[in-house]
Amino acid sequence: MQPSLVQKYNIPGPRYTSYPTVPYWNEELFHVADWKATVLQSFNESNNSEGISLYIHLPFCESLCTFCGCNKRITKRHEVEHHYIEAVLKEWKLYCDLFPNKPIIKEIHLGGGTPTFFSAEHLEILINGLFLTASKAENYEFSFEGHPNNTTRQQLQKLYDLGFRRVSFGVQDYSKKVQEAIHRIQPFHNVAKVTFWAKEIGYTSIGHDLIFGLPFQTLEDVIDTIDKTKSLQPDRLAFYSYAHVPWIKGNGQRGFNDADLPQDDEKRQLYEEGKKLLAKNGYHEIGMDHFALENDSMFVSAKKGNLHRNFMGYTASKTQLMIGLGVSSISDSWYAFAQNEKTIEDYYARLEQNELPLLRGHLLTNEDLKIRKHILNLMCQFETSWNDSQMQFSELPMILNQLEEMEHDGLIEIKEHKISITEKGKPFVRNVCMAFDLHLMRKAPETKLFSMTI
Repeated sequence: MQPSLVQKYNIPGPRYTSYPTVPYWNEELFHVADWKATVLQSFNESNNSEGISLYIHLPFCESLCTFCGCNKRITKRHEVEHHYIEAVLKEWKLYCDLFPNKPIIKEIHLGGGTPTFFSAEHLEILINGLFLTASKAENYEFSFEGHPNNTTRQQLQKLYDLGFRRVSFGVQDYSKKVQEAIHRIQPFHNVAKVTFWAKEIGYTSIGHDLIFGLPFQTLEDVIDTIDKTKSLQPDRLAFYSYAHVPWIKGNGQRGFNDADLPQDDEKRQLYEEGKKLLAKNGYHEIGMDHFALENDSMFVSAKKGNLHRNFMGYTASKTQLMIGLGVSSISDSWYAFAQNEKTIEDYYARLEQNELPLLRGHLLTNEDLKIRKHILNLMCQFETSWNDSQMQFSELPMILNQLEEMEHDGLIEIKEHKISITEKGKPFVRNVCMAFDLHLMRKAPETKLFSMTI
C-alpha cells in the first residue's frame, strides 16, 4: 500500500521564524561588537522610513501548561513584576544609547509566558518607560497575548489607552479531557468574557489561538471548538499543529503518553476538517496555520503581498529592525540575529554589568540573506521566484531537482523562474522550505531538534 502524503512528508522540521534556524547559528563568529554594528546599520537604513519593532518577553506564569515549549518561569509571587520591568527598561536604554537619534516604534508585541500575569500598573510603567526615549510611528500596531483566565477588564482598558488594538487569547481546545491533559482548564465562559470586553473597549483585531493534535483530542472536539469560536467571531485565528518536543528541558510536555496523541492521517483530518469549517465561517487561510476575516489587517496585508514573518510569527507590518527585550528574546537586525540569556538570573546579572544580555547570535552571510528571502516568500506568499539575479545561487538546480517529487505529488508547481505551492501543498509548506535550507542539507541533526512538520 502506498503511504499517504502525511505519512510520507511528516518529518521533523523547523517552523522558519528565522533563517538560518537557531540550531544552525554560527556562534563562534558572533561578537557583540558586530551585533551592535548591524543594529546601527539597520537603524540608520530604516528607522525614519518604517520605524522599528519591539518584542518583549514577559516570562511569568502562575501554572504550567504541558503543551507549551516557550521560555517561562512558574510562580504566584507577583512581587517579581517590578524588578523584571526595571530590567527590561534598562536593556532598552542600552539599545537607545546606541542609536544616533530617537527610535520610532512601529510595532510592539508582548509575549510570554503570560503577559497578563503583570498588573495594569506595571504594564503601564513598561510602555510609558519605552516612550521616554522613543516616539510612535504614524501607523503603529501594538499587540499582546492574554490568558482568558486572568486577563482583567482593567488590563484591557489600560493597554487600549496606551495604544494597543490587537490582542490574542490562547484557547487551544474547549474539551475538558484535553484541557486536563495539557493542564490548561479554561471554561468557554472565560474566553467569551474577555473577547466581549475587548470588543466593547474597541480592539480592532481580536485573535484566538487553537491547536490541533493535542492529547485525547478527537474530531468532535475540534468541531465543537470551532463552533464555539464562530459564536465569538474573533477577527483572526491561529490554528496550528501541536509541537510535541518532550526532549526540551523544562517545557513540561510530559503529562501524557505519546500514544495519547492523534497520529498521522488522524491528526491531519483534524486540520483539514477544521480548515473547511473555518472557510465556511468566512476565515481565509493566511500564510501557514493562520486564518483571518476579510476586515482584518493580516488579510489585507496578505492580499497586498506585504505579509512578513519573524520571531513574533506573522505580522502585517514589516520592519527591518526588530529588537527583542527580556529573557530569551531574539532580535533581528536583518543582517544578524541575537538571543538573550535564557535564565532570569543570568539576564539580570548581565544587565547589572551594564552589558546587553546576549547569549548567542549569528551574522548572516550573503547566501543566508538569499535563502532567507526565498523562505520568507514561501511562508508568506506560498511562492518564490529567482527571476532577479540577486535571488539566484549555485545550489538552486539541485534544489529544483529535489523538489520534483513534490511537484509529482501535486504539492507545488515549478515554472522556469518560479515555484508556487498549490492548495493541496499548503499544509506541507515547511517541507518545501526545508528543500531550500542549505544549512539543514549540509548538516542533518543527529538528535531531535524540531517538531514534526504536519
